[in-house]
Amino acid sequence: MNLPFDEKVWSGRRDDGEPGDTRRVFSQVARFAGERLARDTPVIVGFGSDEGVRRNQGRTGAAHAPKELRKALAGLPAKASTALYDAGDVLCDDGDLEAAQHALGQAVAEILACGGRPLVFGGGHEVAWGTYSGLRAHLGDAAERRLLIVNFDAHFDLRQTRPANSGTPFDQMACDCATRGVPFNYVCLGISDLANTAALFARAQELGVRYVLDTELQESQLPHRLAQLDAWLEAADDIYLTVDLDVLPGSTAPGVSAPAALGVPLAVVEAMAMRVRASGKLRAADIAEYNPSLDHDKRTARVAARLAHRLL
Repeated sequence: MNLPFDEKVWSGRRDDGEPGDTRRVFSQVARFAGERLARDTPVIVGFGSDEGVRRNQGRTGAAHAPKELRKALAGLPAKASTALYDAGDVLCDDGDLEAAQHALGQAVAEILACGGRPLVFGGGHEVAWGTYSGLRAHLGDAAERRLLIVNFDAHFDLRQTRPANSGTPFDQMACDCATRGVPFNYVCLGISDLANTAALFARAQELGVRYVLDTELQESQLPHRLAQLDAWLEAADDIYLTVDLDVLPGSTAPGVSAPAALGVPLAVVEAMAMRVRASGKLRAADIAEYNPSLDHDKRTARVAARLAHRLL
């Protein structure tokens, strides 16, 4: 099921009597209707799904995230020269996750074909398979195009069980790359050694996954990590960025299915995400695992909106 653009979500304070540019994000948003866009124009699309988290035995509630993330983003200052579009939501309200992911992939591919850059608001991290599928459909199998998948996450999400769930999307991508005969180029930043079994570390090694532990992504280590990230970005032609909010400390992002005991500081995640954005190679991004029912004082919503704003 798809929900169209809802203009009522995009509202907020107006400071029209003040001098200068007082616009906020809500005043920039227009409905995306399949029109041709200027290259790299951000287009928001929501993915309202709990099904992958439910299948993965997590705490449900992320299906309600897209609306709340829009509301949190709406009141932030407008970007001076950025147009912003909203393509509405893809919903998984009948348990058919595979159909919902397919529909999301179609929406992502359409946005890309029109010149836009999809920014997907999940939903559980099963959103990643839908976003990737749309990007892969757009890019095709051209071996000369090097796609880099960058995931900020406490978990590898390389589970091999099926049917698919919120813990399987990157294994699905690995299998898809193998079928297509293209490299699986996956970097996972923020891995917790206490949130992944030995089997998952073995699977990561088998697939050649590059990862950095949360203990190695604290603020004092940021300069080294940015240099490492720059090398990975330089070697890529296209980048898919996905941020699972459970990579952040539980005190920063309590509104997730699995809050982190340590986590990666917001300043580190933000700096690295902005470096990805600045590369000029970002083709699609998503923000996953926000669960409004578990949030305290909308703290996690504000964090997610801040990251989304940086990616516009």
